[in-house]
Amino acid sequence: MSDIRKPLLGMSLYELKEVAKAIGLPAFAGGQIAKWIYTQHVKSIDDMSNISKAGREKLKEAYVIGCMPHLERLESKDGTVKYLFPTTSGKSVETVFIPDKDRATLCVSSQVGCKMNCLFCQTGKQGFEGSLPASDILNQIYSLPERERLTNIVFMGQGEPMDNLDNVLRATEVLTAPYGYAWSPKRITVSSVGVKTKLKRFLDESECHVAISMHSPFHEQRMQLMPAERAMPIESVVELLRNYNFSHQRRLSFEYIMFGGVNDSTEHAKEIIRLTRGLSCRVNLIRFHKIPDVDLRGCDERKMESFRDYLTAHGVFTTIRASRGQDIFAACGLLNTAHRKGLEKKEKIEK
Repeated sequence: MSDIRKPLLGMSLYELKEVAKAIGLPAFAGGQIAKWIYTQHVKSIDDMSNISKAGREKLKEAYVIGCMPHLERLESKDGTVKYLFPTTSGKSVETVFIPDKDRATLCVSSQVGCKMNCLFCQTGKQGFEGSLPASDILNQIYSLPERERLTNIVFMGQGEPMDNLDNVLRATEVLTAPYGYAWSPKRITVSSVGVKTKLKRFLDESECHVAISMHSPFHEQRMQLMPAERAMPIESVVELLRNYNFSHQRRLSFEYIMFGGVNDSTEHAKEIIRLTRGLSCRVNLIRFHKIPDVDLRGCDERKMESFRDYLTAHGVFTTIRASRGQDIFAACGLLNTAHRKGLEKKEKIEK
């Protein structure tokens, strides 16, 4: 039989206090529970030693911590590690840990599959299988073996974060709240194709960094690459962004996968300059990683460098993002859990 108990992971301090009161404990016990989960990272309610045994037994009747260990681990030759985590729905999601000198970034997923169906993304080919509750989003961090090494989190894994905004906001609240992980929101970046109404709400309710998937500054071409452009044109997304201040600590970036002979011309660079004029932002150029049945190719290194230099010379701060984990299908656009493939260095976890 499936466990119908609710996960405590992902609950706010207010919600944990309500849980405590509902089982006959004082409200302050909710704060104790929060500390056991978000500071001590316990795996069992039995470990909450400053809560009475009777209280723990009542808590266990209706709740679980909500942490679940990874099912698979793949390590790249460059040190990147991809994990497969189970979800409460019985499906699974991929999460990527990217160590880099004194930084360590975790790329988390917010959905199983994705509705956006971008031409160049393997996750979109999987189709949409459901949004993750906050507990499943946070479990990718909570149950990560390298959790203590993390310096940054990016919501750039499977799914469109703005399509699961309530749960993404719940997760980022826990990550940044004093009762939770107490991280600075500047350590978290949330990506989006630009779901306009949801993006506005996110910008109003969160202080985390924002990354917008552009990939082409031209409406017709972006629509071919990203069907979402039809409902949320990049021009209108940029107009929305102009209402917010990104000149201080909060950062705005545009993600731009470069496709050889498609979006790498001087005309594209000029349109990016026009589109972003007056915005405090950066452009991240990303290498394309070939996926099956898609007639797109990557851009050569010299072309990418020339494109970067042109944008930079015209006042648009531009970088070329290092490609990590391609050999284990962990690089940008390659995450997919629809069909598990036999990959090198796979370490199955015995049950």
